[in-house]
Amino acid sequence: MSILKSCKSCQTDLDNSMRRGGTWIQRWRVPLGFLCGAAFIFFARPTPIALLIGASVSILGLALRAWAAGHIRKNAQLATSGPYAFTRNPLYLGSFLLGLGFTIASGRLLLGVLFAALFLGIYLPVMRVEASTMAQLFGEDFETYRRSVPLFFPRVTPFRQKESAANKFDGTLYLRYREYRAALGLVVAWGLLLIKTYYF
Repeated sequence: MSILKSCKSCQTDLDNSMRRGGTWIQRWRVPLGFLCGAAFIFFARPTPIALLIGASVSILGLALRAWAAGHIRKNAQLATSGPYAFTRNPLYLGSFLLGLGFTIASGRLLLGVLFAALFLGIYLPVMRVEASTMAQLFGEDFETYRRSVPLFFPRVTPFRQKESAANKFDGTLYLRYREYRAALGLVVAWGLLLIKTYYF
């Protein structure tokens, strides 16, 4: 019994530690993203073909984030429809594609390694903490969903659930969560890369 209690205590301490770390990273991931973006632009050596390929990947990520934003009711309802039927974190997958496209456009392999390290270091702890929060909020429904849908990389077939009107795409959520800022950021970043490609 004492061993069981000790194990539970260790797990609680680990969860609390992850939650504190995840909260810190959650608060700072956007400012860190801007800082890293500035560094990427400074060190980038873009070419027209790299810009074209990178833009295609980033636009795919932007579209995925927009799709996901229309299906999530934060902390009010477990999102399992739309892209959430394929991956538990489509917003972060979209961010990954945005960053990957930006990295491709930079034309520097070293920046690709840096991007991978930063993404794993920032988003993996955040996804784990958010999964713990979802488990507390939605209990067995989340456990069923978690067992069927991958954390990040999408499954091939969609997770099936009972459909309802509340699970349909809602365009007003795109505006509520200010997802348009990702599109504006992409336009600015690509504008700077274009300037660097043709004028520097």
